[in-house]
Amino acid sequence: MSQTSGPEQPGEDADALLARSSVHRGGRRRGKGRKRHVVAQAIVATAVVLGMVTGLSVVYFYRHLNDNLTVVDITQQLDEDQRPEKQRSDLPEEPLNILVMGSDDRDGEGNNIDGLTGEGQRSDTTILMHLSADRSNAYGVSIPRDTLVDRPDCIDEDGETIPGGTQVMWNEAFALGGPACTITQTEELTGIRIDHFIVVDFSGFRDMVDAIDGVEVCIPEDIDDPEHGINIEAGTREIKGFEALNYVRARYTLGDGSDIGRVKRQQAFIAAMANKVVSNGVLARLDRLVPFLDAATKSLVVDEEMGNVFKIARVGLGFRSIGLDDIKFITVPWQYSVEQPGRVELLPESEALWQRMIDDEPLSRRLSNEVITAGDSPSGGASTSPEDPSASPSDDPTASPSENPTDDGESEVDAAAREQAGLCV
Repeated sequence: MSQTSGPEQPGEDADALLARSSVHRGGRRRGKGRKRHVVAQAIVATAVVLGMVTGLSVVYFYRHLNDNLTVVDITQQLDEDQRPEKQRSDLPEEPLNILVMGSDDRDGEGNNIDGLTGEGQRSDTTILMHLSADRSNAYGVSIPRDTLVDRPDCIDEDGETIPGGTQVMWNEAFALGGPACTITQTEELTGIRIDHFIVVDFSGFRDMVDAIDGVEVCIPEDIDDPEHGINIEAGTREIKGFEALNYVRARYTLGDGSDIGRVKRQQAFIAAMANKVVSNGVLARLDRLVPFLDAATKSLVVDEEMGNVFKIARVGLGFRSIGLDDIKFITVPWQYSVEQPGRVELLPESEALWQRMIDDEPLSRRLSNEVITAGDSPSGGASTSPEDPSASPSDDPTASPSENPTDDGESEVDAAAREQAGLCV
């Protein structure tokens, strides 16, 4: 049974009070009947904010946020003997790998924004976030839902085995077995031990955007998509509500209209959202901060080891010392499939990326040229990701001259990535 904390003690500081009130109200698993429709557009922003407000001394509000969470125990669905070993660190902290999952389930209120039909949950977004042990950098790797993989057997909630498949789409794992099957698939593909998982409710994402009064985007060309009822004029502005959902979810005639283009837009939107959330425009305004935290925790589904707001905040604190330019988002190296047109396949370079994550190393020079960072300006006014001083030229001996920085500090690859993300350059 959950225990409540006692009244505030004289001289007790805010952090101590928050720690003492860290009870397991959100730590129980809620019933299977309570479905959560999820999408993963704002998890970095949420973690950062929760980490930065651990000094909030309103115990009642803390308990309210804790009760908002949905906590799920999937340990029985993961075969411990088959999981990769965790790489240990000599530093006080250890590197963290957090799998963020979304869903294009269209049954929930506010979720069916693109007018598609069909039941069930299909993974719309998967981002593997890596937080370095020294807390100097963090990067998220997006895996497109159309990626072809050999899906391993996994275990459902009832303990039954779900047979694997050969050259099937990435999002099948989530549709068949939810977070546990996606974790099993990710660990087998990458060799990376997943420490935590988080999923975010789609309609809750809209509430988070609205709570901070919108997120700034720069749209390089008019978006006219009558099939989905979307009409957005070109220019730089803050968007919110269903317009924001439409922007990050639907496949428009913007860029090449592919799922890869949508992944890039999502990365750019997350980056812009994280940028705004950690600014004084949100942290210094309770009228924005409180609704944002309320919406965020209502939409989170987390594993038991992150089963309350205090634990999530501790992870978020790891991002606090990282500059916005060092919170990066990339897409796993890929190519279009010849055998299955419209699908994508991972390139051999992805193996080197997974190894860097296992070894707790920053992104290589070449990959750093293709990132979207939380420090980027949607209008293109700020510099893109800085050159990684720890990455030597030998990281990418085949880099072409077009991938070298230009005189203004931005490479041609940077510009192409921004255009694909629907950002102005």
